[in-house]
Amino acid sequence: MKQRIVTGLIAAVVFLTLLYLGNYWFMSFIGIASIIGFYEFVKMNGFKPFSLTSIIGYVAVVLLCMPWTITSWPVLSSVTSIIWFFLFILLFITVISKNKVTIDQVSVLFLGVVYIGLGFHYMIETRMIEQGGLFWTLLIFFCIWATDSGAYFVGSKFGKHPLWPAISPKKSIEGSLGGIIISIVVALCFSWAQPELLSWTQALLLGIAIAIVGQIGDLIQSAYKRVKGIKDTGTILPGHGGVLDRVDSWIIVFPMVHLLLLLPHA
Repeated sequence: MKQRIVTGLIAAVVFLTLLYLGNYWFMSFIGIASIIGFYEFVKMNGFKPFSLTSIIGYVAVVLLCMPWTITSWPVLSSVTSIIWFFLFILLFITVISKNKVTIDQVSVLFLGVVYIGLGFHYMIETRMIEQGGLFWTLLIFFCIWATDSGAYFVGSKFGKHPLWPAISPKKSIEGSLGGIIISIVVALCFSWAQPELLSWTQALLLGIAIAIVGQIGDLIQSAYKRVKGIKDTGTILPGHGGVLDRVDSWIIVFPMVHLLLLLPHA
């Protein structure tokens, strides 16, 4: 427990400092995190972490998570073009390898590229929002953390009805509802602090959406790990597991709040 707390505090200080600094500091951190996350994904699926296809995956993840729309490079001008370009490369490898690299293998790698790359991409997009980028990013992170804490403490004290026992037997419906309520409270606090940026109705919607989608992101990762028969995706964070263990909610929530048009555009 002591190791978990120390690791968590150090990680939180470093992360929040880089988030505050923004720009290339935060982008660099996200780029490194995306590489480590994809490494964990590759290992988790039993692939060689430095094979040709895996290396192509690392490149794809980094290019996908970076905000290349601010450049004038045609191939990198949109997320869609990056996704299609690397889809083509991975599929072409199945041809030139004469199916030594199979369609099943590249399909899993491509899933990892999109899952991790887009998740981190929208974190950077949120931080780059011209009007209050730091505010919106902190709002989402605090609501995610509030959901996790609320679900844990409420579930520990009042949890009686399993939420999804086949996937995560310790989670309860009471804990889930507690996480949603705490997330709403946090979002309303942000609205109270900056009403010119966030109305209370928008805060209510964001608090609910972040809590629900965040818990779904957690369940997605739990389902994946259960299939693979592992407890953690990695060991880089002592007491906390791997990068994917820590960002399972993040990489689902950030794209979703943008796609639901709950945030202003960058």
